[in-house]
Amino acid sequence: MKLREFIKSELSGWGKYERIIFPLVILLIIAISFILNDSKIALVSAICGISYTILAGKGKISCYLFGLMGTMCYAYISWKNQLFGNLLLYLIYYFPMQILGIFKWKKHLNKNTGEIIKTKLNTKERILYFAISAIITTLFTLILYKLNDANPIIDAITTTFSITGLILTIKRTIEQWYLWAVVNTLSVIMWLEAYINGSNCFATILMWGVYTILAIYFLHNWKKEISEN
Repeated sequence: MKLREFIKSELSGWGKYERIIFPLVILLIIAISFILNDSKIALVSAICGISYTILAGKGKISCYLFGLMGTMCYAYISWKNQLFGNLLLYLIYYFPMQILGIFKWKKHLNKNTGEIIKTKLNTKERILYFAISAIITTLFTLILYKLNDANPIIDAITTTFSITGLILTIKRTIEQWYLWAVVNTLSVIMWLEAYINGSNCFATILMWGVYTILAIYFLHNWKKEISEN
């Protein structure tokens, strides 16, 4: 696909309100970040992260370009705030998985819309994914306690279920949005505690808050699209 055709495809399929609300959300976070003199790396991470979530929710493969940039920024922020679970998650897992996602999604694009074809798990698969994630979360919590993690329980939950969520994202399943809604809500709490304790990361709190809203929004949209198909 030529560059012009790719850009045209990525810009198509947006609703009237989406064209207005999504850019406004990003501009609002930029404005608040500058007013509060927030960390510039946190701002870049927030912009890339929100752009990634919006594009992923729309099924646009360009989401992974923002995902790669946002991953490196967020890994640095996690390191500065001693959230080692999130650091390992983004540096060792998220970065290569973003690259894998590009190749996986290219194989399942709707030729008419340029968006991915959405799917869902069966009951057995849902139970299996949740059970494995719960076991790993328990073990990871114990490890983070040993590492003197700033928030071991929430860090372990968000880290483990983010791993599962990204797998489901690459598999194009609607169940990812249930996980992202939980992970994002807990991440708001985790970073709010870091902010209260003196971390200059308000843009990161806003980012996770927007993620939560977007997860609920795209869950509704994917349900509707899968039902129609």
